[in-house]
Amino acid sequence: MTDDTASAPGGLNVSPTGWALLGLLTSGDELSGYDIKKWIDWAIRFFYSSPAYSQIYSELKRLERLGLVSSRVDAGIRSRRMYRITEQGQAAVSRWANEDPVEPPSLKHNPMLRVMLGHLLKPGRLREILTEHAAYAEQLHQAAATEVRWTSEQPAWAYARLALKWSEQYYAVEREMALQMIKDLDAVQDAFGENPAGVQFPVREYWYEVERRIAAEDQDDDPAAD
Repeated sequence: MTDDTASAPGGLNVSPTGWALLGLLTSGDELSGYDIKKWIDWAIRFFYSSPAYSQIYSELKRLERLGLVSSRVDAGIRSRRMYRITEQGQAAVSRWANEDPVEPPSLKHNPMLRVMLGHLLKPGRLREILTEHAAYAEQLHQAAATEVRWTSEQPAWAYARLALKWSEQYYAVEREMALQMIKDLDAVQDAFGENPAGVQFPVREYWYEVERRIAAEDQDDDPAAD
């Protein structure tokens, strides 16, 4: 499912980011695009890619055209446009949350890809990448822990706090895995050989042979196959 083609029960053409914005507006408060961006950067960024301001405003305009939000111009100093969810929007996002299939997370793990292609990297480079990733994960772990502490003040934030606790634990584990990969590098380098240029990779026929062996193993383990 792409961000442009997602749809909801009832045939509404709303992107995943659009549903996230609607979900934030279910608090009942009027929010500007700036407010929504700040809220996303405080909490949702730990588990959902943070959209740019331009995307947020584009999605809000689309939601308003669909009748899911309403807006007004706040004639204050900054003359901001404020958005509020409509009854139709509240009903739609509730249906989406309850009825729309929940797709698995889409993972693009760049450090892990570099590990997979470690034979291409210069000596010491993979260790640098993993060390940087461990520091990044620890930074997000600490930031999520801070948000967990502050969200405990409001009962209405109980579910947000639960998601943040998940984020806190996720990044703690991610950090530990990166550190473990660093520890495993010496053994991997020994197994790969001292002369990477001389290593011969298996030919493609071997890939398919392994695939057949795995399929046969799975069939042996399947009780329904007996």
